[in-house]
Amino acid sequence: MRRRALLLFCLSGLAALAGAESSTTLTLVRSISLPSVVGRFDHFAFDASEGRLFVAATGNHSVEIVNVKTGQRVETIAGLGKPHGLVWVADEGKLFVADGSLAALKVFTGSPLKEVASLALSDDADDMIYDAETKLLYVGHGGGKATTPGRIAVVNTSDNSLVENLPVSAHPEALEIDPKGKRVFANIADSSEIVVIDTETHSIKTTWKLSRAKDNVPSAYDADDQALLVGCRTPARSVSVDAATGTEVSDLPSAAGADDLFYEAQRHRAYLISGSGAVDVYEVAPDKSLKAVDSIKTRQGAKTGLLVPSLRALFVAVPATSAEPAEIRMYSTGL
Repeated sequence: MRRRALLLFCLSGLAALAGAESSTTLTLVRSISLPSVVGRFDHFAFDASEGRLFVAATGNHSVEIVNVKTGQRVETIAGLGKPHGLVWVADEGKLFVADGSLAALKVFTGSPLKEVASLALSDDADDMIYDAETKLLYVGHGGGKATTPGRIAVVNTSDNSLVENLPVSAHPEALEIDPKGKRVFANIADSSEIVVIDTETHSIKTTWKLSRAKDNVPSAYDADDQALLVGCRTPARSVSVDAATGTEVSDLPSAAGADDLFYEAQRHRAYLISGSGAVDVYEVAPDKSLKAVDSIKTRQGAKTGLLVPSLRALFVAVPATSAEPAEIRMYSTGL
């Protein structure tokens, strides 16, 4: 009897562990091959109405467009310099591309997509965030050298005009938006700072200095808990910051080379994509503390992607190797 009870106890424990694993692990749904694409990838954008995933193939000097319903590449924007940040503005039917080597914000529209405007910025035009309420786009650029100081451009997406060009201490990395608080957060990795921008006045409200880790590249915003999540490279850690005060609340180890970070409100989960070849999964508690949930292996150099909550999917760009072609991996978040 005691042996049977012990067996039942062990089986129930294994079942609980299995259930926990299935509820916390990303599941690979499909891989979309991009056989002619070489070099590294950067940021993504998504057109929900057409199911189009826009992928900045930086090393290939192109933007690749994939239909996520069919798993097929449907279009390529070739002849670019180094495309980094991408934003799709559905109301305008425009794709905005921040091109680092051409020092420009390029605007595409139509079918197939054609360039209709180009706004001069400075070298290393990079990540962007869109404020749907004001229809303004915030673009990080410059900061790579003394002659091109760091800036965050504020762009009117209706007429493609420059509204403001805010100075920052170094090159801006990831940008995140708090629409309710009317703020944009910008990671300044070289100075280990977070700049907070007022979206009503287009001015810098304050700057927070990080102390637990440096080289803060990616970020994500948890609006429910008012936590700004930051991926740092030195040392490799994920940090949760109180978005009301700028105080660092919690931090945990991460894979090396953090480059993209997303928050899924439905599951209170954060997904950190790192170039060392892993996606770290964290749970964010109401007190803003982090809990490590899982770490999924990808491939060396797979450092960027996009979370699409409506599809319950995380996309990860995997660069080509000498033996395997480039691909976009689609992971189910398990919702």
